[in-house]
Amino acid sequence: MASAMVLAAPAGMAWQSTDVPSRTRSLLLLGAVVAMLVVTNVLAHFAGHWVGIVVVPVAAVLLVGGSRLAGMRWREMGLSPKELRAGVPYALAAVVAVFAVVSVAVAIPATRQFFLSDRYDSASEALLAGLVVIPLQTVLPEELMFRGVLQGALGRVFGVRWMLGLGALAFGLWHISSSLGLTEGNEGLSDLLGSGTFGQIVGILGAVVATSVAGLVLGWLRLRTTSLLAPISLHWALNAVGALGAAVAWHLPS
Repeated sequence: MASAMVLAAPAGMAWQSTDVPSRTRSLLLLGAVVAMLVVTNVLAHFAGHWVGIVVVPVAAVLLVGGSRLAGMRWREMGLSPKELRAGVPYALAAVVAVFAVVSVAVAIPATRQFFLSDRYDSASEALLAGLVVIPLQTVLPEELMFRGVLQGALGRVFGVRWMLGLGALAFGLWHISSSLGLTEGNEGLSDLLGSGTFGQIVGILGAVVATSVAGLVLGWLRLRTTSLLAPISLHWALNAVGALGAAVAWHLPS
């Protein structure tokens, strides 16, 4: 029934395969994808520096390849070349909108402080992160895993609302480990929340909520455009433009 609900979506938003796999096989695939995501997250944050650098991109490739071997089609993962054009206007709009919002936020002293991340206090480091590290280590792997494989697997089992909601929640929970110590490395957040246990907990909860909302928007873009191009562009803009905004914020008067 859930598959039929998704297939009944408007033509511009339909993205499922016309072949309906068995529910048991779909549940097994979904379980394997979730398990892989959990293991990847633990290794990325607690298995050492070099493991953390390579494990997420490698896991993304393995998930795409494994899901393809398990019968998931390129279109279900948002990777069909025929679907790319539909995402171009959304991709461009996303980048422009994020650039405009970040520019205004950095220009206003009251909001500029929230961009003062120690990680991007150097312009060269921010450029390297925005153009190389963030796309290859974060944006592309996460979009392949979450809006590609996970959303495709969820869509085989659930209707559209549950697919988007569970995918967004999974994306939010994915960021728990990366938000540990969030307030300690951001001057604006530490001033607002403090750097103690309470501030850390609030920071983690805030990160989960924010990334869940972002995951919902990214998932909707994936559904609306039937490809990963638009969510990849928005995800990159949020992270990379934010990093560049942080570098600028450090060089402006407080």
